[in-house]
Amino acid sequence: MDVLAAGSRIATNLSDGLTGPRAGAAARELRRLLDAEAVGLVDLQGQQIWSGTPGPDAAGLAETVLRADRKAGRTGLVALPLRVRAELAGVLVVAGPVRPAATRQAAAWVGEALERGRLEASAVAAEQAELRALRAEISPHFVYNTLTTIASFVRSDPDRACDLILDFAEFIRHNLARQGDYTTLAGEFRAIEAYLALARAVLGDRLRVQVRIAPEVLPVAAPFRALQPLVENAVQHGVERAERGGSVQVSGEALGSECLITVEDDGPGMDPAHVREVLAGSSAGSSLGLVNVDRRLRTIYGPDYGLVIETAEGAGTRVLMRVPRFHPGVVAQ
Repeated sequence: MDVLAAGSRIATNLSDGLTGPRAGAAARELRRLLDAEAVGLVDLQGQQIWSGTPGPDAAGLAETVLRADRKAGRTGLVALPLRVRAELAGVLVVAGPVRPAATRQAAAWVGEALERGRLEASAVAAEQAELRALRAEISPHFVYNTLTTIASFVRSDPDRACDLILDFAEFIRHNLARQGDYTTLAGEFRAIEAYLALARAVLGDRLRVQVRIAPEVLPVAAPFRALQPLVENAVQHGVERAERGGSVQVSGEALGSECLITVEDDGPGMDPAHVREVLAGSSAGSSLGLVNVDRRLRTIYGPDYGLVIETAEGAGTRVLMRVPRFHPGVVAQ
């Protein structure tokens, strides 16, 4: 168990690479585990992290491995290539009377740790790219209809046209602002109110809106653009598709250590089986925003915090989203 725990710590400390801020701790852990005189980690650029004092031949031996991509050694000193998916990723140098099998196992552990770190970095990069895509995900159809509606009021009702322009500016600012991954629910609700004001201007009496937000939920930090796709889905699929129009209700309340956000419409609803396919990612279509929000909630808060969608054909749709009022690492910026 001690060895397994040490392997876990080494993997964690190498998540940022061979010369990351915690690589020194990984080298020390490897040295202790192998009972070696010195352990060195060398990246592809030749940068070195050491625990213990390396011998005079250590740097040259590591350079030989980087050039030849194969094991090299002297008496009491060995350098092994580190591989990630069969590609050279660096060198492990071990000094002292350490068994060859132990050094090979250590090199395998380090290679696996580097691969896991790369996978995690790729996942983070993909999530950030998805967030950037969400920021830029503004429907050209909605923008065109909004600007056309504003233009229609310029002469007949200039005060209303001015108010709508301000709402449009707030909507654009929130969606395209260069900010962090998290914002406050107050910021999310401001953007929602701006969106609904514009949607009411476009749809007229066909759209009826009710928003009720408890003040205590407003300062709570939440993922950026977590609420807007829920409201957009209610308007587009619950109201625009209904000939007579419909209503959208948005509410937010604090329930102990959590916040409960509800977005409800009285539109045509959906087949529950289709909803399950959408959230499972097996159904392509216009509900991608719901899928993105559901996955982000589960990634950030855990599997218990995905969206809950209550719907049936002809019975409208209610989407529930829970977020903790406080969660480590979730800070509004």
